[in-house]
This record gives sequence, structure tokens and C-alpha cells, in this order.
Amino acid sequence: MTRPSPRTRSGIAIQAPGTPADLHLHSNHSDGTERPAEVMRRAHDVGLRTVSLTDHDQISGWEEAAIAANSLGMTFLPGMELSVRGAKDTLHLLAYLFDPDDAPLMDEVRRIREDRLTRARRIVSRLTPTYGITWDDVTAGTADGVTIGRPHIADALVSAGVVSSRAQAFDDILDVRHDYYEPLYSPSVITAVRLVVAAGGVPILAHPITGPVDRVLSTERVAELVEAGLAGFEVGHRDNTSEGRQILSAYARAHDLIVTGSSDYHGDGKPNRLAENTTDAAMVERIIAQGNGATPRYPAAGPRGGAA
Repeated sequence: MTRPSPRTRSGIAIQAPGTPADLHLHSNHSDGTERPAEVMRRAHDVGLRTVSLTDHDQISGWEEAAIAANSLGMTFLPGMELSVRGAKDTLHLLAYLFDPDDAPLMDEVRRIREDRLTRARRIVSRLTPTYGITWDDVTAGTADGVTIGRPHIADALVSAGVVSSRAQAFDDILDVRHDYYEPLYSPSVITAVRLVVAAGGVPILAHPITGPVDRVLSTERVAELVEAGLAGFEVGHRDNTSEGRQILSAYARAHDLIVTGSSDYHGDGKPNRLAENTTDAAMVERIIAQGNGATPRYPAAGPRGGAA
């Protein structure tokens, strides 16, 4: 299938989208706490003008988010966040401007989402005898079609008074070291990168160095990922270590990769604040130029929308 260039619309060249840009936002279609439209409104209120909704393994919030963003004069970039397997740890891959009808990629996404659901049920069944929470407690108040995961189990534990916050739940009961933990199916990072690229998308490794560098990325591993089509790194993120940011920036310079900065906003689900890290306009332009599976959604008044 021949995909349209995201840099043209009806043969007319598209100008640069407005800035600043925050390209890592979550809604209640995954583990955020606000509807897509509310996320967009809050993003606009803090001065953002280019945004992406990147719910986990889910694209169901795109349309609502795009309509809301455009109505506020913001540019919307379709996106998603995938859980992937690194050499020693679970990683996350941000995918932008991919074809949502690409069968190989979306089949893999469905497999991840289905395993996330059955995994959540397994965890809850283990928690019920000790803490009394049920599957109905976990799903209460969630949006239709939402990707149920550990954050929703954490919310149920908070509602039951077992813990005081999601953070406490993840630090204790839901931690990987605890007996209640269940592994999640996820493709290798190399496989996921190749799937996103084949779907016309732009794969960016999200906040990849949150701990010891040797657990995640070696020089050889980065070269393999770049060869597979990795487009860049999310460098500006509160969870990357200071050393990690420096190393990622050096890798990006060495391979001429895209560098992004994002909030990873989850509403009340995490302390991350909108626009606490942002992406430069030149890097947004590189993402738009490289992606050819879907097009950015520009406001009716034009890419700058009169509000940038």
C-alpha cells in the first residue's frame, strides 16, 4: 500500500507544527486517569501546542484526542507505547505515525493486550485471599475497552485502603520481586522496532536508562537497534538517570538519531507533570518527515492553528 506523505495534504506543503511539544501522554484508555479530551485540554492550558497520545498497546483514544487537540489549535501526532523485552529488562517503545491497519503490528499489539488482561486476572486471583480485592474492584470505573494492567490493580488496592497510592502499591505488593508479580508477554525490542518501521512508523525508545547502564544498552546493542530501524531516544524524562541522559545523547549524536523530551503524563496516576520535558521543533519535524503510516492531525486553521 502506498501511504501518503505526512508533509503534504492534498498536494499542499505542510508547515511546521506549533511548539512546545510533549509527545508522551496517557489517558484512561490505558493507565492514565483522564479522558483523552481532558488530557488535551490540560496540555493546552500549560502552553503545549503539539501533542501525542501514547496509551499502552492501545489506539482507541486517538480520535477523541485528535478532535479535542485540533479544536484547541494544537497539532496531534498519533502514537502508542509498547512494552518490549530488552536484554535484561522490560523496556518501552514509543511508536509514532504508524499505520493503524497494519496487520503484523496490530496483531502483535492485540497479543500483548490480551496477555496483559489475563496476567492482571492472575495477579488479582493471588491478591484476593490476602487483600480481598476482586476483579470487579479492578474494573470499576474503567473506560470501555481500556487496557487493564497493574496500575488499575494498584488503584483497587488504594480504594480498599491497603495502600495509600499507586506508587506504594508498585513499590511493595506489585513489585517484580514480590510473589504476586506475574510476567507480561512482550516482543523483543528488535522485533518491535522492525514491526513499527514496517508499518510506516517512527520508533523511539522511551526513558531507557533508569538504572545501571549495563543492564539496558551497550554500544553493540544500540548499533543493532539502529540497524533494525530505531529512530531515536526519549532523553528528556524524569526517570532517566543523569548519566543515562548523557550516554543517550552521545549515542544519538553518533548515529544521528532523533532526541525527544516528554512528561509521560498519567493524570493523577503519576507525579509527572505536563511539559516538564518537551521536544524541540526540529525533532518533531524529523518524526513527521520519517513517519509515513499515518498523518499528523492539524487544526483547521493550519498547522499553527492561530494558537501556537
